[in-house]
Amino acid sequence: MKRDWWKKAVVYQIYPRSFMDSNGDGIGDIGGIIEKLEYLQDLGIDVIWLSPVYRSPNVDNGYDISDYQAIMEDFGTMEEFERMLEKAHGLGIKIMMDLAVNHTSDEHPWFIESQKSGNPGNPYRDYYIWRDPKEDGGAPNNWGSSFGGSAWTYHEGRGQYYLHLFASGQPDLNWENPAVRGEVFQMMNWWCEKGVDGFRLDVISMISKVPGLPDGKMNGGLYGDGGPFYINGPRVHEYLQKMNEQVFSGYPLITVGETPGASVEDAVRYTGENAHELNMIFQFEHMEGDPDHPGKYGKWDAKEMSLPQWKRCLSKWQTGLEGKGWNSLYLSNHDRPRPVSRFGNDSPGYRACSAKMLATCLHMMKGTPYIYQGEELGMTNAYFEKLEDYRDVETLNAFEELTNKRGETPETVLGYLKRIGRDNARTPMQWDNSSNAGFTTGTPWIGVNPNFTEINARQQREDPDSVFQYYKRLIHLRHTMDVVVHGRYELLEPEDENLFVYSRTWKDEKLLVICNFTKRELPVPQQLSDRIFPDTDVVISNYLTRQDDRIRPYEATVYLIKGTGEQG
Repeated sequence: MKRDWWKKAVVYQIYPRSFMDSNGDGIGDIGGIIEKLEYLQDLGIDVIWLSPVYRSPNVDNGYDISDYQAIMEDFGTMEEFERMLEKAHGLGIKIMMDLAVNHTSDEHPWFIESQKSGNPGNPYRDYYIWRDPKEDGGAPNNWGSSFGGSAWTYHEGRGQYYLHLFASGQPDLNWENPAVRGEVFQMMNWWCEKGVDGFRLDVISMISKVPGLPDGKMNGGLYGDGGPFYINGPRVHEYLQKMNEQVFSGYPLITVGETPGASVEDAVRYTGENAHELNMIFQFEHMEGDPDHPGKYGKWDAKEMSLPQWKRCLSKWQTGLEGKGWNSLYLSNHDRPRPVSRFGNDSPGYRACSAKMLATCLHMMKGTPYIYQGEELGMTNAYFEKLEDYRDVETLNAFEELTNKRGETPETVLGYLKRIGRDNARTPMQWDNSSNAGFTTGTPWIGVNPNFTEINARQQREDPDSVFQYYKRLIHLRHTMDVVVHGRYELLEPEDENLFVYSRTWKDEKLLVICNFTKRELPVPQQLSDRIFPDTDVVISNYLTRQDDRIRPYEATVYLIKGTGEQG
C-alpha cells in the first residue's frame, strides 16, 4: 500500500458523545457509530478521525485518559470497538484514533503511583512534572492553564506542585523520562497491531518543556504566558522522530499533530518528506481571529480577521508548504464553533448556500480536508441562552473567571459563549426530524439544536440540492481529479474584501475557484472575466444555473481551464 494514500483522502471527525446513541442513555456510543457507517460510506469519506473513546473520568470529555487500552463505559466495550473497526474496514473506511499523550488523567495508574511520596525508588515518581513550592509556598512559576487558573496544583501527599497545562485533572507527562516515552510507544504499537489506521496527536507540540520552566510574560491577565517555554519545545522533534522510528515506520498510517503556535517553518520541520515525524499538522492561525486586535480575553472577545487578512493567512500555508510538507484543511472541529455561523451566514435564506461556499473554498485547496460531524449538513451554532445549558469545562471556567474575577456582566460573557464556545460543536448530530433529532431515545447529555426539524441528514440525503449532496460531489472531485490533489495554489485578487479567488494548476489543467463571502451580488472583476471566457467548464457550483457576468450572494464556482496548465 502506498504510504501517501492520505494525500487523496477525506477525513470525517466523529465526536462519539454527540454522534449517535444506540442504547438510549443520552450519550453517543460505539454502537451508534456502527449503525451509521453506511451513512459515511454514502458521503464518500475515506477516514474516520475518532475523538477519544478510552477510559476516562471525563473532566475534559475524554481527553483526560485513565487507561489507554480500555474503552470508556459510556461508549461501550473493546469488543464493540473491534466490530466497528472490522465493519469500517469492510466498507473501505479507515479509523484514525485521537490520542492525548501530553497528559493523562489524574486517575491514571501512573499518576496514582507518582503522587505517592517518600520512596525515591518509586519507578513512577518522575512520570509527571513535579516541582517544589517557592519560598512563599506559591506555585513554581506563573504559568496559566489553557482552561483558566494556574497551571499548577499543590499535592499535599508529595508536598509538591504538579504541572497541568489544561485542567487540574490532566497532569502533564514528563517526556524527559525515557520510561514514559517507552510506555507511550508500546501502547501506540498495541493499537496499530489491533488494526487502527493512524493517530491524531492532541497538543503534541507541547510535550517538550524548556528546562527550568521560566516565568512567562504577563500580558495583562492573572497569569504569565508560558507558551514560549512549552510550545515547539527544545526536544519535540527528537521525541517525534523516535515515535516515527518505533511506531509509524512499521505501518501505512495517517498521522496528524495538533500543534498550536506552529509557524510554516515549524510545519516543514514536523511534516517534511525527510523529517520522519508526521504526515501533517493542524495549525490554528486561520482560526484565531485578528492578530492585531486580539481582545482582552483571548479568543472570547477577539475580533475576526478581515477577508484579505484571512486569505493571506490561508495562502501563506498553501505556498509555504508547497513541495516541502503537507497541509491539513479544516474550518471546524470539536473545539470550534460551527463554520457556517462563524464564517458564513446561518440565517435561513443563506445558510445552505454559504455552507456550500465555505466547503468549496476549503476543499479545492491543496491538502487533506477534514469534515467535522454535521458540517456536511450545514449545522449551526446552538446559541444557548442559559449557562446551565453549557457542559464544556473551558466554557464554564471562562464564565467564572470573566464574571467573578474580571468584572464582565453575565450577559456579555454569554454572548461570547454563543459566538465562540466549544459546545456549539458538541450538540447532538441531527439525523432526522423525530424527537431529539433521532440522536437518542433518552435525554441527551447536552441539548439538541432546535433547528433539527429543518436541518437533518434524512431530509438532505433525499434532496439533490442539499449541503450533504454537495459535499458528496466535492469528495468525488478530490478522488477523481489530480489537479485537486496535486495542483499548485496561487492566490488571486488578494486585496478584494468580498471575494476569495485562487487557482490550482497541474500539468495541462487549471482550476479557477471564485467564492463570494457576502450576501451581495457583485460584478465579475475584469481580470477574472478575461480568465473565465470563453473556454471554461464549470466543475462545480452551488448555484444550479451558470451566470458569468455577475457573482451571486455566497456563490462558489470552480471553472476548469484546459490547456493552460504547466507540465509537471
